[in-house]
Amino acid sequence: MIKLKRAYQPPAAEDGRRFLVDRLWPRGVKKDALALDAWLKDAAPSTELRKWFNHDPDKWDEFQQRYSAELDANPAAWEPLLQAAREGTITLVYSARDEEHNQAVALKAYLERKL
Repeated sequence: MIKLKRAYQPPAAEDGRRFLVDRLWPRGVKKDALALDAWLKDAAPSTELRKWFNHDPDKWDEFQQRYSAELDANPAAWEPLLQAAREGTITLVYSARDEEHNQAVALKAYLERKL
């Protein structure tokens, strides 16, 4: 099972293994506060794609397509997530305010297609 959680929400036992999937560290959060198993920067969208998208819901569909293409080109970035999801619950941790239009939502959908 793959779950999503904002970095500003407290960790919980039911989160399973926790992975930060942002390229940048969440503002104002101490490193030990996230209780992460890993920070997978390379599973996040490229800086160029992140800046282009800028969390604009009008760009959501195209963002998902572009991000999927980036992921297709770099399986080493997301394969650890897929393996961990096959073994148990994982939580993709992200910092975006928009809980519907962000890279973690797109990454979760991508991984679920691969499962």
